[in-house]
Amino acid sequence: MRILLAEDDYVTRKAMKSFLSKYGDCDVTVDGMEAVDAFMLAMEEEKPYDLVCLDIMMPVMDGYQALVGIRNLEKERNIPEDKAAKVIMTTALNEEANVKMAFDLGCTIYSGKPIDQDRFEQALKKLGMI
Repeated sequence: MRILLAEDDYVTRKAMKSFLSKYGDCDVTVDGMEAVDAFMLAMEEEKPYDLVCLDIMMPVMDGYQALVGIRNLEKERNIPEDKAAKVIMTTALNEEANVKMAFDLGCTIYSGKPIDQDRFEQALKKLGMI
């Protein structure tokens, strides 16, 4: 599995990368713009990401904007929904309005911080990714 992690907090980024790396190759970006660029590059190299984990509160481009950018890249390339990357929003923003917006923009799962690794693993199993 190819995984893209977008997280601006160093400690969270390091912990998430360590956790996710046991499931596949994990690339890391520190803001939403880098995430969209990495996603586009992976598509151009015909090695697309299977899973994208996006923080919402990031500099340059937030997770919502990155999610829109990722979904637009998939639409431009006519990628069917069942072949699209699974996107998990990983954020401390747990208010209902934030959750609803993320799903409206195309996220697959919304996971509040701090990340509960057991629940996160269950979500990956539910998605058929592990």
